[in-house]
Amino acid sequence: MMMMLNLELYSSLFLTLFLFVLFQFKSSFTNNPKNLPRSFPFIGSIFAINANKERVVQWTSELALASPSHTFVINHPIGRRVAYTANPANIRHILRTHFNNYQKGENFRIAAADFLGDGIFNADGEKWKSQRLVALHEFNTRSLRKFIEQVVETELSDRLIPILSAAAANNTVLDFQDILQRFTFDNICKIAFGYDPAYLSPSLPIEKFPHAFEEADRITNERLQSFHPCIWRLKRYLDVGSEKDLRVAVNQVRDFAKHMIKEKNKELKENASSLLNSVDLLSRFLSSGHSDENFVTDIVISFILAGRETASAALVWFFWLISKHENVEHQILREIISTEENSDQSNMYEEVKEMVYTHAALSESMRLYPPVPINRKEVMNDDILPDGTVVKRGMWVIYLPFAMGRSEEIWGNDWAEFRPERWLKEDPVTGGRKFVAKDSFEYPVFQAGPRICIGKEMGFLQMKSIAAGVLRQFKVVPVVTEDNKGGRYITHLTSKMKGGFPVRIEERKV
Repeated sequence: MMMMLNLELYSSLFLTLFLFVLFQFKSSFTNNPKNLPRSFPFIGSIFAINANKERVVQWTSELALASPSHTFVINHPIGRRVAYTANPANIRHILRTHFNNYQKGENFRIAAADFLGDGIFNADGEKWKSQRLVALHEFNTRSLRKFIEQVVETELSDRLIPILSAAAANNTVLDFQDILQRFTFDNICKIAFGYDPAYLSPSLPIEKFPHAFEEADRITNERLQSFHPCIWRLKRYLDVGSEKDLRVAVNQVRDFAKHMIKEKNKELKENASSLLNSVDLLSRFLSSGHSDENFVTDIVISFILAGRETASAALVWFFWLISKHENVEHQILREIISTEENSDQSNMYEEVKEMVYTHAALSESMRLYPPVPINRKEVMNDDILPDGTVVKRGMWVIYLPFAMGRSEEIWGNDWAEFRPERWLKEDPVTGGRKFVAKDSFEYPVFQAGPRICIGKEMGFLQMKSIAAGVLRQFKVVPVVTEDNKGGRYITHLTSKMKGGFPVRIEERKV
């Protein structure tokens, strides 16, 4: 008798819970006065999160911009709460004023550890500081000049331009996203590691590493967005599904990095003077006492992520936007020709430094399509953000450069327009135009505060060199395909154009 009563009680409770969840699920599709997704007990806003998993950057940006404070909090499953913000005052608070209270944190580090290890993008405290100090030596004027004159210019003249000329002659469709990733990968390997992988050779070799790197990037990002960390950890323990794919991809990536380290150590042992003359990043780390192969491997992978992924992502959207705005392309061409005619210097480094309009166009394209559209920080101790949002220890606070580039409060009511002129003003001394940078807490594309990107200037010089080298001779014309129907913006750890960036190359008529 007692067993029957218990069975009826459990059945009644189950039915009540089922009806409650069903009602809540139905009501989640009705208008919410706060414009936020409905949250349920235990599972939080999982229905809305799953419904928007393919456009999480756009969705969270829409919610942030609809909020009066440009900040909101979403309940994730199993009691996890995440704050999202596009508020410049909050970002200043997080990235500078209270820098030590907002770190990468254990949750991010553990999720990204298989891929990034203890590299600079996955490190806090002394591990981060020591890598940053060594890397800073790589970004002095001498190194930047060498990068442009010896690395970028050679890659342009010997590899990229011939490939584009052949494509124009044969009316070939190229995946320009792949081409740019190959270009920037060769560049970062040469300048940072003293190694030339020659991925942009005319045959466009099919290599395991780029695919493995893409897979590791994608699956690591999936870990960060998973229902709960226990799910991907269980899959990793069982070595199944995406976690098995990640293991295979990471092994290939790390094997490539270790091969570079082995070759560099061999070079330095065979020629001791190379250590004194080498200025590449890898030589600096090896000579500064970092003998742990795994740690140096982590460093290599992080700098490949920075040098290959971010610059190529920025350039993809730059060329895509230029193709839709002939007036901007025309002004860039005028600047390229004028700079070449008026420059007393015969080298690319001095020329690209003077290209202020191209610099503005690149900044404008990254405003709309930032290479890193979201950035996570973990709260170390309970705090209150400047807009009044309460954040608790262990929460993630995610700031949204993608949303900030679309903020009317920051950019005005013409924020949707691609207008490089917003970055320029008249120079009273020369009578020409000069570039005016935006406050980094309103434009955190390169982060801000102590962790601001140390490769920012190198990145701009590289991108301007590529833009000038390509646009001087060619017109890049996007091609609509089944896989790419108009520039779909997606993101892993960095942004991509879904389906690649198919283009035809046309020789520019002089």
